[in-house]
This record gives sequence, structure tokens and C-alpha cells, in this order.
Amino acid sequence: MFRLLFFMKIRSTTVLAIRHNGKVAIGADGQATMGNYIAKSNVKKIRKLQDGKVVTGFAGSTADAFTLLDRFEEKLNSYGGNMKRAAIELAKDWRMDRYLRRLEAMLIAANKEEVLILSGTGDVLEPDNEVAAIGSGAMYAQSAAIALKKHASHLSAEEIVRESLNIAADICIYTNHNLVVENL
Repeated sequence: MFRLLFFMKIRSTTVLAIRHNGKVAIGADGQATMGNYIAKSNVKKIRKLQDGKVVTGFAGSTADAFTLLDRFEEKLNSYGGNMKRAAIELAKDWRMDRYLRRLEAMLIAANKEEVLILSGTGDVLEPDNEVAAIGSGAMYAQSAAIALKKHASHLSAEEIVRESLNIAADICIYTNHNLVVENL
């Protein structure tokens, strides 16, 4: 029940990452909501870390997400840029630290080799199909990306991310068409 309630709170964005044909793309819409209204329409939710070798996207409370991004970057530096190890160590802290446990945010982290989801429950997930999505429009974007990856393999990773996020924006009221997409 806790996990369901946590995911219900994260409803202010859509972030999608994909590894496809040896390339990685991650994108997010730009909408920030406060309750039932749009507070801002062009928020940048994608950040490059480690001199552009790792790209992250966040959903949830912006202040909480920046706290997690800072901690994740510290872990990346501590573990020589090893993204999976940094994510696992952050997840351990997230579960054990009383302050971090209250943060309401999720992260997607990607490098050229892998895509990971870091959840608010302290989980590190390697998604199936190398497609990761978080936020309110996650299921719409993820479904579209999996279908496009399977049936439109001629598209680039960036094209799949853009089209999938646009589909999510057409359906999800917490997702808009102001997209930011980064490639690795």
C-alpha cells in the first residue's frame, strides 16, 4: 500500500529514458504543478553529471529531487563514476537516513551502458527493455516507447523519447509538450 501511495504523489511530470541501437536518450516535459494548477511550464528536469557521462531526470518535489541529485553526484564522485554502485549506495542512505526517507522524488539515471530507476522507497531498478519512465505520465510514455522500439526500430533513441513524451502529454494532464531531451 505504501508504494502505491508514494507513486500517486509523484504526478507532476513525465521522464523517460531509453537505450536503443547503442544510443541513450532521456527526456522530460517542462510542467510543474502545485496541487491542481500549473505553476510553471518550462522547468528543466534533466541534468548532466560527471562531465556529461551520466544523465539524470527527476520527478516529484523539485527541492527533494535536487537534494537527491546532489547526493547522487557525491556518490558518483566517491565511486569513480560507477553509476550502479553510486545508485546502490544512495539507495542504502535513502532507506536508512531519516531525512532522506521523507523526500518525495524519484530519479532516472543513464549512462552509455545502463538505465536505472532510483525510487523513493530506496530501490534501484534496471527496467526491462531498457526503457525507464517515472512520473504521472510514466505508463503512457513507457508503453509508447516499448511499442516504438519494437515496431519502429528505424527511429533513433531521441525520436522514440520525443514521440513517446508527446503521446504522454496528449493523455496526462500533468504532462506538457515543452520537452527537453538529452543524448549520450
